[in-house]
This record gives sequence, structure tokens and C-alpha cells, in this order.
Amino acid sequence: MDNKYKAKIFRALADPTRLEIIEYLRDGEKCVCEIVSHVKIPQPIVSRHLSILKGCGLIKCRKHKNRRFYWISDLAVLNIIDAITPDLVNRLSKVIIEEIV
Repeated sequence: MDNKYKAKIFRALADPTRLEIIEYLRDGEKCVCEIVSHVKIPQPIVSRHLSILKGCGLIKCRKHKNRRFYWISDLAVLNIIDAITPDLVNRLSKVIIEEIV
């Protein structure tokens, strides 16, 4: 696997809004209007985030009449997100603090 593609996926996941969208899609397909309502940011910005997620294959889209519906393309991506546990965050934070002191 190309490290550039892996980095592209991690960059897409590095944004809090995009992570929130992925978490919201965890339980299934959602319309853009539902996503906008959930993240509480303007639709054009949500669409840009969705485009980034779709561009690296993390989500898929289908159009039905005048609506677009999105879902997670491969639920294995949730394993990556779930691996960042509060315990891991605490341990890494301690390492950072130790480096500063």
C-alpha cells in the first residue's frame, strides 16, 4: 500500500468535523440535510467535507430524486477511529508533557 494514500486518509480523518460526520454515519446512511442538521454548519461547508471524505474512498454517495445520501464505504475505518481510545490519548499526552518538562 502506498504511504501517500495512507497519509491522504489520515489527513481526511484529522479534521474534527469530518470525524463527526463519520461518527454520525456509523449507524447508517444519512441525507445531506440530516448531516447538516447534526453538525450545525452551513451546507456548502458540509458538502466540501463530504467531498474530501468521498475523494479518499471513506464514504459513498447515492442520489435519489433531489437528495444525496452518504454512508461509510467500509466499516473497517471505524476500527481506526475506535483505536484512539481515551487511555491511548492519556498515555500520549503524558509523553508530550514529559518531553516539555
